[in-house]
Amino acid sequence: MESLINSLTEAFAIAQQWLFETLMQPAMFALGMGGIVELGFDGTMWFLVGVLQLGVLLLVFGPLQKLFPVEPVTDRATIRTDVLYTLIHRLGVFRLGLFLTLDPLLDLAFGALRTEGIGTFHLDQWAFALIGWESALLGFLVYLMVFDFVDYWIHRGQHQLNWWWQLHSLHHAQRQMTMWSDNRNHLLDDVLRDTILVCVGFAVGIAPAQFVALVALTQLSESFQHANLRVWFGAVGERLWVSPRFHRLHHAVGIGHEFSARTLGGANFGVLLPWWDILFRTGNFEKRFDPTGVRDQIEQGREYGRGFWQQQWLGLKRLAGRA
Repeated sequence: MESLINSLTEAFAIAQQWLFETLMQPAMFALGMGGIVELGFDGTMWFLVGVLQLGVLLLVFGPLQKLFPVEPVTDRATIRTDVLYTLIHRLGVFRLGLFLTLDPLLDLAFGALRTEGIGTFHLDQWAFALIGWESALLGFLVYLMVFDFVDYWIHRGQHQLNWWWQLHSLHHAQRQMTMWSDNRNHLLDDVLRDTILVCVGFAVGIAPAQFVALVALTQLSESFQHANLRVWFGAVGERLWVSPRFHRLHHAVGIGHEFSARTLGGANFGVLLPWWDILFRTGNFEKRFDPTGVRDQIEQGREYGRGFWQQQWLGLKRLAGRA
């Protein structure tokens, strides 16, 4: 396994270097952007990761949706909007925006902490010392569990804090859920989540390459979870990794985003691992595939928008209490 990981890492690094030197770097110098060429190298990495993910979506998840759909596709226009969200996030456009705006502020903050003697914890080294052996795979698994635990609580916050739900509800307003629906989020919602995860990354000392691999795995798994797939992993598998059935119930109308008293909350908040839902008693393991959406769309006719810009604008209005 270690040798396979090393081989894949080396192949990816070669492809990234070629793409950067052949296309990105010449284009940046031609546009007078030589001063931020390091940003271009990082951008090439995220772009390449995104291309690989899109390949999996189109070649694997797409055919599976046609073979084992939960429901027929009746609203292709809303799916096309979800495709736009996916391209913005997976091809690095959203991350480029973070690099140019948020990252400089975070770098200043982290630099100030280091000046005060507050550094990173390097959690993997602590795990190696505790267990008594060192492994790249072990370190990755440790970070996966830590970040997924944080993501679980972020997700609960998105559902149980009313102001945050006003943004996150856009994600749940998709009534035609497919493999493209994962990135259908309000941009401010994504900024909040990513900021928390970057700060956690600084605190626990995850290496940049590990962070990229973790993000890529999480995104790919989430695309599969959102797919229009009548798939579950069995009684045992459902409790080991989040399946399309488990996550679809999280999107089910009046179930996944509400407690029984119709108050904010819900079930199945796990992003990768359903363990946290088991531990904190928020898991629903019923084998069912319900319609998706938000209750107020049906009962009150609340509008969440059809296109990208309308959805973003209505999200801000909901946050301000005006929609």
